[in-house]
Amino acid sequence: MAESPIHQELHERRQHALRMGGEAKLAARRARGMLNARERIDALLDSGSFFEVGRLNHSDMPGMEGRTPSDGRVCGFGSIEGRTVAVKADDQTVLAGSGARVASKKSHAVAMTAIEKGYPFISLGEAGGARIPDIQGSDGLSSSGLKLDMALRDRRVPSVATVMGESFGSPGWYAAFSDFAVQTKGSCMAVVSPLVLEVATGEKVSSDELGSWQVQSRITGLIDRVAETEEDALALLRQFLSYMPSNSDELPPVREYEEEARARQIKLQAILPESSRTAYDMRKLLRTLVDHETIFELKPEFDRSVITCLARIDGHVVGIVANNPMFSAGAMGPKGCSKCTKFIVTCDSFHIPLIFLHDTPGFFVGKNAEHAGVAGQIINFYEALAHATVPKIAVVVRKSYGMAYYNMGGGNMNMDFRFAWPSADISFMAPELATEVTHGGKLRDAEDRAALKASLVSEMRSQSAPWRAAGLHYLDDVIDPSETRDVIKKALLLARGKNGGRSERKMASWPTSF
Repeated sequence: MAESPIHQELHERRQHALRMGGEAKLAARRARGMLNARERIDALLDSGSFFEVGRLNHSDMPGMEGRTPSDGRVCGFGSIEGRTVAVKADDQTVLAGSGARVASKKSHAVAMTAIEKGYPFISLGEAGGARIPDIQGSDGLSSSGLKLDMALRDRRVPSVATVMGESFGSPGWYAAFSDFAVQTKGSCMAVVSPLVLEVATGEKVSSDELGSWQVQSRITGLIDRVAETEEDALALLRQFLSYMPSNSDELPPVREYEEEARARQIKLQAILPESSRTAYDMRKLLRTLVDHETIFELKPEFDRSVITCLARIDGHVVGIVANNPMFSAGAMGPKGCSKCTKFIVTCDSFHIPLIFLHDTPGFFVGKNAEHAGVAGQIINFYEALAHATVPKIAVVVRKSYGMAYYNMGGGNMNMDFRFAWPSADISFMAPELATEVTHGGKLRDAEDRAALKASLVSEMRSQSAPWRAAGLHYLDDVIDPSETRDVIKKALLLARGKNGGRSERKMASWPTSF
């Protein structure tokens, strides 16, 4: 039976949308090894789960209807590991993926449905900025742009984003709004393109100089992870979401876990060098502690003196902040503080308990740090920890000096439990430095300066051992390294209490960038 004209028209309109910007542009992408918007969605979601909305959209500019299939943006819902998500993908083959009113209306509606119904929202970004002339004029600008509701998400659902290819304007906004953002190597994320920048200001700069993965992951910290390929980027999104609840009314997903970690806990002591001046691999220590030796890092390229990562202990999701002695001896600078602040806010907003492992000589200070606003960043970090209401546990592994001791959960911070290893060294500053400051005159006049200093340092070091703090109940216990995992498990169980570890979400409306 032949199709009626009206059904033929429906079929043709659907096919027009699926052809996107045309075979020539799709073939050019394939030749560059790049997926198109629909292929990205298919690679991200569970097979066959995509439910598209707005497929028949087009531009509202007269005469542009045939040139703008789906108005350059593919949106809808699907599932990842069986859990519903909302997704929007820029279609670079349609007018360079430039943003326009109908596409914005569609993606905004999908995002609002996600927030209202409790589904994570995903942005797959690659676009050439706002569409001109659509956005020109007082009416064009007033009717376009970001919707206020995105700024009022209040972390009710996780928001994640990718930057894959040349991405100006909108993809960067979504990345900056997000809890987790990935950028592929070879792509660029910037507010405007090098061409627009040169025309507007006369500044000549390449895409790499403006917004490469090195810029955004190492200098700005707007990107949480870097991916070699698009497939890797999509896999990172899936991994991040596996640690997150679908929305703030839920607790993070618990995975069944067979106790395979107990036997390797004896290795913890061997990871720590005998000399307190010798660096070691904190990641190896973390992997030994957690389930399946698996940690999922956020911002590993951004101030490497501190590690922020998600992991599981006994099947339950935890967020870990750990100083990294391999870089700057674990001394955090302004960027490290910013990194910790966002991580704490994200974990607290989604009911993820926090574990702090100390090994830091204090904050990285000096002229450059002061010029970068280190004092403000330290206090942002401090306030975030003070406002966090998820279960919080601190373990002093080795040194922990000065204000950094408090920021890592020591002293009078509102932690649920505080522990220390016997190797802990807790004080205002390193014993060697404190000796010089306190006894400088005596040392200058000493006949045997080296012997006197060694004696004074030894006395100072004995005072910074954990025993006095434990004796006066500033620490809950001093534990053998091999006991750390079991102690954390039991402490987390107690700290979850009657509400299961739910946060009060006091920071849900805090910014997503610091």
